[in-house]
Amino acid sequence: MEINRHAHHNIGMSLHRHLSLTTPHGHLHGTLDLPEQPRGLVLLARSHHAPVDTTIAANLAARGHAMLVMELLTAQEAQFSDATQNVPRLATRLIEILDLIRHDGDMQDLQLAIFATGDVTPAAIRCAAQRDTQVKVLACHGGLIDRAGGQALELLSAPLLLIFDHEDTLAQTAAQRAGARLRCLHETRVLGPGEDPVLRVAAWFSLHIPR
Repeated sequence: MEINRHAHHNIGMSLHRHLSLTTPHGHLHGTLDLPEQPRGLVLLARSHHAPVDTTIAANLAARGHAMLVMELLTAQEAQFSDATQNVPRLATRLIEILDLIRHDGDMQDLQLAIFATGDVTPAAIRCAAQRDTQVKVLACHGGLIDRAGGQALELLSAPLLLIFDHEDTLAQTAAQRAGARLRCLHETRVLGPGEDPVLRVAAWFSLHIPR
């Protein structure tokens, strides 16, 4: 996988970088925002970018976290309706991004948290289980955690926060079914109407990545 980088410094000695990872199926794009003294690094993992990513990243950055926002599917792959259901591919992409973090001078020494949403949730659990010394804490909003597989659920050691929208009964049922396999510290929260999930995520990350 080829890595292309573009960087520039912003006012206040913060760093903003654009990253592009070349895969056999096209390019993956992402951005890194690094404050001067970050609490840790949060990887915001989605199959493809969404408008809400900007708000989520800004809210977590305001609490002192460096933010790496990366898409996991290329434009070509995203055209296929079942692409987001390919847990092995998404998990592999996350592992490749973790390799990038581990060998990047701006990110390698920061404690790493992953915030996954929707279909990326099972892949994030699988990835964190494989990289148990690198991923310090994990938060997931929605998604079917049982699709991570029993082995990954049992091997996961990072503290796990599971957040569900009130009406997302399918994901809640999957979590109840798979929860018995989890051996890590974990919490489940169902959001109230209009509740911002980022507040729960920020509190969880602050608890497990202290300054």
